[in-house]
Amino acid sequence: MKYFYSSLLVTLGGLLGAWLLGGWAGLWIAFNLALLETSLSFDNAVVNASVLKHWDEKWRKRFLLWGMLIAVFGMRVIFPLLIVAIIAGMAPMPGPIALFDYFSTGAWPVNDVLSLAMVEPDRYAAILTSAHIEVTAFGGAFLLLVFLNFFLDHEKDTHWFKPVEQLLSRLGKLEMAPVLLAMLLLLLMTASLPAAQGLRFLEAGIWGVIVYVLVDGLGGVIGDEGTTVKTGLGGFIYLEILDASFSFDGVLGAFALTKNIFLIAIGLGIGAMFVRSFTLMLVEKETLNAFKYLEHGAFWAIGALSLVMLLAARFHVPEVITGGVAALLIVLAVLHSWAIRNKEGGISS
Repeated sequence: MKYFYSSLLVTLGGLLGAWLLGGWAGLWIAFNLALLETSLSFDNAVVNASVLKHWDEKWRKRFLLWGMLIAVFGMRVIFPLLIVAIIAGMAPMPGPIALFDYFSTGAWPVNDVLSLAMVEPDRYAAILTSAHIEVTAFGGAFLLLVFLNFFLDHEKDTHWFKPVEQLLSRLGKLEMAPVLLAMLLLLLMTASLPAAQGLRFLEAGIWGVIVYVLVDGLGGVIGDEGTTVKTGLGGFIYLEILDASFSFDGVLGAFALTKNIFLIAIGLGIGAMFVRSFTLMLVEKETLNAFKYLEHGAFWAIGALSLVMLLAARFHVPEVITGGVAALLIVLAVLHSWAIRNKEGGISS
């Protein structure tokens, strides 16, 4: 329970803020967003834990503090504002001129994205949603490479879905196999889309591949020991981009419940805090070591999410189904791991 004290405090404060903003309806919306974010992001917590277990205490604390602030405010508030700012050609935040105009005229000018989100939330949501193809292509490509790099490892000797994972492991002997498979899937999806949408999809997907390759190789450039996903600044950047890939589709989906960006930030922020708490618990209790297939289940869930994000350029898949598949995979991995431990005498009666 100690791992969830800070999350519960944030929840109480956040729900109070939601009630002040929107009354009981606002509180209910924030609660549902928090519940949805938490339930859909458990695989994110498992993957975070699989990376953090390799880190030293200094970098682990940095991620849990500063990484959390970036996840809550940066990825779920600032990042959407920046995307709309780029699309609409507007400043992300109001400047001194806006304050001067307000005091001069008594009317708040809508010439920046934050003001647009507050005054014209429907227009803000429409602009943000218009970037759906780019967002899902970038995030889907990045998550696909996370999935492929875990399973396309010819030295991996622990397999859950053995026939499939052994085949993927053998494919890992092919040089740059993850990038080749990711690019092949991007090209196949591009060919199935209208020309204009296909070009947007392909460009964003290629950027997702480029960013993954850059982050994956950052450790060697800056002098981290081992690979970038194990420790140091490279690993910190990797986890932040991973969190962005996980979270941004949830930000878009949140507009189905409300157009109020502050309620969205509160709800998703509460969910992000619980993801942090789950991550900390998994690392300190060494849960990944106790349940040998839990990590596999989480990465299969990432693979499923990446495919859904890439296919979202043509088809709509409800988040409930996506989250349900991810939860099912993780539950099956836990149950199978528990059964193996019990069979091998790992659990005492």
